[in-house]
Amino acid sequence: MKKYLWVAGISFLAGLLVAGYVFLSPEKPATDQGLEKVSPAVSNHLFAAEKGGASPEISLNQDFVKIAEKVGPAVVQIVAERVEQMPGFSLDEGWPFEDFWDRFFGTPPRSRERQREYRSQAQGSGFFISPDGYILTNNHIVENSVKITVATINGKEYEAKLIGKDPATDLALLKIEGKNFPYAVLGDSSSIKVGEWVLAIGNPFGMEHTVTAGIISAKGRQLGLGGNTPTYEDFIQTDAAINRGNSGGPLINMRGEVIGINSNILTPSGGNIGIGFAIPSDLAKKVVAQLKEKGRVVRGRLGIRGRDITEAMKKQFKLTTDKGVIISQVEPDSPADKAGLKKYDVIVEINGQPVESWKDLRFKVADIQPGNVVTLKIIREGKEMTVKAKVDELEPQETVQKEEKVDKDVGLRLTALTPSLARRYGLSTSEGLLVTDVRDYSEAARAGLQPGDIILEVNRMKVTSVREFQDILKKTESGEEIILLVRREGDGQKIDFIVTLRVP
Repeated sequence: MKKYLWVAGISFLAGLLVAGYVFLSPEKPATDQGLEKVSPAVSNHLFAAEKGGASPEISLNQDFVKIAEKVGPAVVQIVAERVEQMPGFSLDEGWPFEDFWDRFFGTPPRSRERQREYRSQAQGSGFFISPDGYILTNNHIVENSVKITVATINGKEYEAKLIGKDPATDLALLKIEGKNFPYAVLGDSSSIKVGEWVLAIGNPFGMEHTVTAGIISAKGRQLGLGGNTPTYEDFIQTDAAINRGNSGGPLINMRGEVIGINSNILTPSGGNIGIGFAIPSDLAKKVVAQLKEKGRVVRGRLGIRGRDITEAMKKQFKLTTDKGVIISQVEPDSPADKAGLKKYDVIVEINGQPVESWKDLRFKVADIQPGNVVTLKIIREGKEMTVKAKVDELEPQETVQKEEKVDKDVGLRLTALTPSLARRYGLSTSEGLLVTDVRDYSEAARAGLQPGDIILEVNRMKVTSVREFQDILKKTESGEEIILLVRREGDGQKIDFIVTLRVP
């Protein structure tokens, strides 16, 4: 009996060994059931490790190394020096009886307008786009700078010249003297896909030539945050680590081409959280061409405000299309006004090209040079019609005059009002002097003037420049008064009033 039990046990163990060989053998191919098919191109990359090939991780790492070695030398560090004004503080400021004096006598015992000059630095990145020394970077790095220094990967420093800047896209073009500089190629950003690998190279927190990797997280992002974010937004979003100092550096695809210029990060802490934004290279190409030729970017203007079509609007206006722009405002005497466009018109085509959205229309109009005539297909009251408009120039933001303090201190800071400035602040008045600041306890403050007021006339004479206002003050004796005609806009109303201002 024991003999039979022993034989049965041996047979059972042998059966287990045979079953294990059949089901667990590495030579047995896996079933295709439940597995997604992989395209040959992807398969070659993902499964390169078979039969002695490099693993996917090693292959990708080698790609990153080659790209960093290829593009890295073209990336530079930029230091922009600025001169700024800050209120000065003296030992006698803030004396114990100052509040008492202010309350009963209405003027501070000592001037609060003392200013002192100090220098600050902005640091960022940039990269050569040609061997003759042209460098592309962000405008917010170099704006208002008095000196720009560029440091290359080999440690050499150069003083750069600002060729041109475009605040509307946050791009700037620099130039240094020399030749045969290593440069990066601007690629085709329209062909990128979400999920694609990218590298970012820059100088975060001053750490020179830092390379980070990530993917394209999204395309066509619009932030609408104000501040440093540009007017024309079409950002590439990436999770490649971007921090302060990366601004202006390149975002590079796996072919070693620059498909974006790093510009902004979204962060609650000031550091990278995996949400960075880059300006598309296709947009940068257009800007660079104009900055090289003209030093600024010239854009077309129709003179309308609009918005995308919603389901509610589609139903209300009985539209059959989901795409287009509904006009919400037509600026007086603008190309749109002259062409007969009206509020609630729906623009569906421009020069034969379909209009996808308000953003799309703004970009298309901006690309049209002033003086050209455009053909617009619109829908009005359910009927299609065609109108033609002659595009004029959208005034660049940098042409707006700086605010000026008048020579005789009446407590005002003024800037000449222009149509561009009026549009920006939503004012219907486009001529006169815009009050940008009123100093406390000054003659202007006592007269009731406020920032945002518009001075139309001085002593019954029309004024359109700060210099005209200053000339009138110079001819006015101390203690005498001038008469101002002032306009105040708000809540859809325009109120004109007269004030007298004593010249100190």
